[in-house]
Amino acid sequence: MRFTTTLLLLPAALTLAQDQKPMGFFGMDFEPYFEKAKAYLPAALSSPVTTGASTIAAKNVVPLTNDNWKTILTPSPSATTASGPDKWMILISGGNKTCFGKCGDVERAWNESAAIFAADPTAPNLGYIDCESQAILCSTWLTGPAAIYYILLPVPAADQSKPATTIYTVTLNTTTVTAKEIVEIHTKKTYEQAPTYEGLFHPFDGTFAKFGINVAVGYILWAFGLLPSWTFMILISFVSRNIMNRRIGRQDAAAAQGRPVGGAPAANQ
Repeated sequence: MRFTTTLLLLPAALTLAQDQKPMGFFGMDFEPYFEKAKAYLPAALSSPVTTGASTIAAKNVVPLTNDNWKTILTPSPSATTASGPDKWMILISGGNKTCFGKCGDVERAWNESAAIFAADPTAPNLGYIDCESQAILCSTWLTGPAAIYYILLPVPAADQSKPATTIYTVTLNTTTVTAKEIVEIHTKKTYEQAPTYEGLFHPFDGTFAKFGINVAVGYILWAFGLLPSWTFMILISFVSRNIMNRRIGRQDAAAAQGRPVGGAPAANQ
């Protein structure tokens, strides 16, 4: 039991140690020696840390689907206008088709950050969308990997009016992202440097959401995404041929009447 607890705390300890410089006796710098020692350690030794972070993430991160996201992404019943909006950090990830197999490092960093957030009483709620298995939801939100949505869910006012929901879209670098960078989105409010989500597809305040058709639009976009690219080529070819045939037909009819296309009938001499 002690060993398991230690493993679960290792991701947080390793992240905090990134900024620390190991010092020896009389202020001697032992960092080069630590780096050499780490080089001789087998890579398999890091797997328990990754496993521990994944375990914590599984308990603290809410998977969002096309069926549950509207129910889950609502202000907490205990929230008040004085406490401010509910905060959600949602990872938008995917697999081989939607992320081209490049989201592995992103998800490892996310799991490690979830382990750190587990010990932070000010941490936001954590959510996860897999665009590989939730393609309709990603179409509804018009989003894709790899990104983090930092959502501020407002508490309804006393008159039950609902203020606007602010969504910051933080794009992630799939090759360089770290747990520290993800944690600082919340702790250092780096999300404020990211653009806000606006437009028709805004999940809460967009035009489609207000008319209640955002999910239907998501299904349509998802269906179009299933069509192979050559289908559109055939459709464009079919439409263009119809247009040309009609135009040629009008030209032939005009020539038979002895007048230019679109012109008035020839005057009697």
